[in-house]
Amino acid sequence: MPDTIFDRILRGEVPNHTVYEDEHVLAFLDIGPLAKGHTLVIPKEAKAHLHELSDESAAAIGRALPRICRALIEVTDVDQYNILQNNGARAHQAVFHVHFHIIPKPDAAQGLKVGWPVGTLDHDEASEMAARLRELTQS
Repeated sequence: MPDTIFDRILRGEVPNHTVYEDEHVLAFLDIGPLAKGHTLVIPKEAKAHLHELSDESAAAIGRALPRICRALIEVTDVDQYNILQNNGARAHQAVFHVHFHIIPKPDAAQGLKVGWPVGTLDHDEASEMAARLRELTQS
């Protein structure tokens, strides 16, 4: 995997404003925030996509995210926020190291803006897909 800015931050080569750190996770303020408090949460394990993470790293992120969200609510006095995580260039991933954005949404003008073109679900196809997904996720 090519070296990323997050790898350099983890090695201490690039300064950051750390808000949380443990054995598996580092969280720091985004240098291009969409709103005050916009925070990036990254695993210390260097993987480009979420599905590549070890269960241990994924669980550590899962434990850290709510803790960081609670702290952001306390500090920013904003109790509405988005959590965004992209996988792959077509999905708008720009840094190829797993990362989660926690983006406070203080008002309509600040924070993440999302367009959501709603599709339709083919129920027969969905039934087959759900069965296959259950099979793969249970093993």
